[in-house]
Amino acid sequence: MSATFSCLTIRNANAYASASACSFSSLMKDENKALARGLLHRDPDLLDQLIEKYQFRLFRYLVYITADRTRAEDFFQETWIHVLERGHQYDGKSRFEGWLFTIARNLVVDWQRQRKMQSLDALTDPEQPHPMQFKNEREISALDSVLGSEQNAQVQNAMGQIAPVYREVLLLRFQEELQIEEIAAVLGAPPSTVKSRLYRGLAALRDTLSRGAA
Repeated sequence: MSATFSCLTIRNANAYASASACSFSSLMKDENKALARGLLHRDPDLLDQLIEKYQFRLFRYLVYITADRTRAEDFFQETWIHVLERGHQYDGKSRFEGWLFTIARNLVVDWQRQRKMQSLDALTDPEQPHPMQFKNEREISALDSVLGSEQNAQVQNAMGQIAPVYREVLLLRFQEELQIEEIAAVLGAPPSTVKSRLYRGLAALRDTLSRGAA
């Protein structure tokens, strides 16, 4: 009886967890669709809410990829102008933050090209003839809490020393908590490239931290 009861309890718990996950996913989709409708109609109150919610994350991302606070402030303003002007392009099928970061990144890349500078993807060449394999996402979990800590000055300093192309994916994955597929959409690159850059970026970060501790 005890074993039977335990099995039933586990099954019920699994069923509840599955139902909760489905409910949460459905809720997120509904919120995204409502957001898409608001952007389509250029709802000014909605835009104010979005700026309030995402301003810190967006500005942090721009500072990381430009390494210039003043320039990041300019791109911050331009990004929200584009959100207002192109809100009809957001269809609600994906998370808003992924779409937002894509707009911001494209603005930076366009600016760099106009100034005849290297694009973010050309700053380093991570795609070697025999790239390192990204074995398992669980391997990076040990650094998750460290990278997510805004108080860890050593890590933040180390992040500033690695190549921008790696710093960007680490920021999107650990601080913005985007999934591999979402990062791929932001970068306009295949998931395999994202995984390769994550693996190499973590290796570069470890080396930088090791040198700093030596």
